Amino acid sequence: MKFAPTFLRSKVAYRIFILFILCALLPITALAILSYSQVTKQLNEQSRSRLRQATKATGLAIYERLLSLEGELKLVASNAILSSRPGSHAISERFGENLTKRFKGLALITDTGKQAAYFGRIENPPALTAQEKDHLRSGQTFVTSQLSSGQPARIFMIRDLDPRNPKRGFLLGEIDTNYLWDIEEESALPPMTELCVLDQSSNVLYCSPEVAASVPEQVALAIRQSSVGQFELEHDGEQYLASYWSIFLQPRFLTPKWTVVLSESKLDVLAPVAYFSKVFPLIIIMSILVVLLLSMIQIRRSLIPLEKLHEGTKRIAKRDFGSQVTIKSGDEFEELGASFNIMATRLGKQFKALTTIAEIGRAILSALDTEKIVNTLLSRMPDLFPCDLISVTLIHSQAPNVGQMYIRDRNPNKGFHEEGTLLHSEEVEKLRHHSEGFFITDGDIPHYLTPLTKGGIKSFLILPIFIRERLSAIISLGYLTPPELIEDDLLQARQLADQMAVALSNAHLIEELNQLNWGTLTALARTIDAKSPWTAGHSERVTKLAVKIGEVLGLSPKELDVLRRGGLLHDTGKIGTPPDILDKPDKLTDEEVRLMHEHVRIGARILEPVSACADVIPIVLQHHECFDGSGYPHGLSGEAINLGARIFAVADYFDALTSDRPYRPGMDQKDVIESIKKEAGRQFDPKVVQAFLKIMVQEDQEGES
Repeated sequence: MKFAPTFLRSKVAYRIFILFILCALLPITALAILSYSQVTKQLNEQSRSRLRQATKATGLAIYERLLSLEGELKLVASNAILSSRPGSHAISERFGENLTKRFKGLALITDTGKQAAYFGRIENPPALTAQEKDHLRSGQTFVTSQLSSGQPARIFMIRDLDPRNPKRGFLLGEIDTNYLWDIEEESALPPMTELCVLDQSSNVLYCSPEVAASVPEQVALAIRQSSVGQFELEHDGEQYLASYWSIFLQPRFLTPKWTVVLSESKLDVLAPVAYFSKVFPLIIIMSILVVLLLSMIQIRRSLIPLEKLHEGTKRIAKRDFGSQVTIKSGDEFEELGASFNIMATRLGKQFKALTTIAEIGRAILSALDTEKIVNTLLSRMPDLFPCDLISVTLIHSQAPNVGQMYIRDRNPNKGFHEEGTLLHSEEVEKLRHHSEGFFITDGDIPHYLTPLTKGGIKSFLILPIFIRERLSAIISLGYLTPPELIEDDLLQARQLADQMAVALSNAHLIEELNQLNWGTLTALARTIDAKSPWTAGHSERVTKLAVKIGEVLGLSPKELDVLRRGGLLHDTGKIGTPPDILDKPDKLTDEEVRLMHEHVRIGARILEPVSACADVIPIVLQHHECFDGSGYPHGLSGEAINLGARIFAVADYFDALTSDRPYRPGMDQKDVIESIKKEAGRQFDPKVVQAFLKIMVQEDQEGES
């Protein structure tokens, strides 16, 4: 078969070619990585587990040999006590060569220090401490070691000959370490492993010559952390995997512990992995070559249909939904081309509908005002569903049978008009049973649609809207002649109705939330004011006056909203002021004045965790600051004081002086106004005072009229 290099000129062909490659390359690569990691992991785990078990088995074997040697000493001691022929000859007759293979020498050390050898000769026997002698007299065996530079460690086992008669001396045996460490020709150690044994001070009792220089210093750090574990060590540039296990000898042999270390070269452990790493890439390369050949063959067969489909897809991407593709391959590609053409036609219609729905949805969902939502729907919905009339009926929240109908006819210039309507109970039930929507064609027109029939409309598409299982609105599309709507049209109409339901629900929630918010703030203000009978209604009156001042100063609606909330919360800190100070009829002491001044700080701390109150905290904290800097709590002055706090300084002062207090009756309003005038520029902001005076003048004029 002849392959021309130009077959990859198409991007689609190139993409399929890459896809074929990746479909093989990625799974094979993933499999290779997974296999490699799993094999390596399993080998490592098996090696570590095997080495860990071997280390434990070796340690137990050493301990069993110590127990066996202890048993031998017990038998020797028993024989020496009971035998009528004490001496080395009797020992040799009874125990034979078995004892001489396990001990290099065995001797009886008398109480005076004299040595009587059974066999062999023990040079420089270890001296015993008082603790060690007490251990021996209790009938126990003592194991100790002697270390000398450049010489193998010597291991001794000592036992009292007769614990009931310490004067008879004790048996001292120098253990043959070849037997103890099992390093003879028929050793039970696992192949290719190296053995090291260290005492409690990490001194080497025995170590294979291959790793003798490396183990002690690397093991010492590891065994300080745990008595059992594994680590890696390096010797002569070669990596070893090592496992250690501690033999606790203290209870029986008075020696604290020995640590058994077995190590194995990582090259031996990972030899199968190295072979696997050489073979597996060849398998991957062969697989890729096979896939490459198959992909070339398949691309040549599919290139022409795919190119046509690709061009058709590009036209659809440019929103040219009227384009058609012609494929006559006699296979599935031809069927795919026909399906593609049908899809393009339906996509054009669907795209237009979805675009319109999205625009309407964004418009109504972004509006939080019910009237704007209704107006948007009445204006845009005919673009999606051509009709002769459209209406939205909003159901009264307190009267489920009363609705307000907003109607728009075919003439967009007329806008919409409103009419009231009533719903019968059975009509509400029918809407509930057909909540997805239904048609009315030349039948009994429901009573609530009567205002829509004046222009000869007799066919309707009804879309009820339920919010929390309550009928909240009805969308009605009116037609002079029955429409031909397909199922997709009904689904889109229902989708739009559902978006309106969400928008109305959001609008209702915002309204309820605002009502709840202001109700909560008002209740909190009344609670604070109710702490003293002298301050009842104070926060609400001050807030009302402060908002009037803000309006005169030309504050924005957002700034006025902050004033309202700040006014209701400005005395929150008086929760922490003792009632006997608030209601005290006499002059306050200096300490009481200090406590009274603290209410602004307390109020700010109370509101600080509430992020929504961040913009009112300056009002709460600073409304007792003076324009000339003589106020509290921080002695701020001029423009450094929050504008809202400056407004409330005047409003709060006015209401406090015109109201009765336990220590004085309320002052005349005119006197208070004169006092505020005098304090302009000192205690109060002159601009705020001017705005306040305008309000007072207006109220006087309104009172006179």
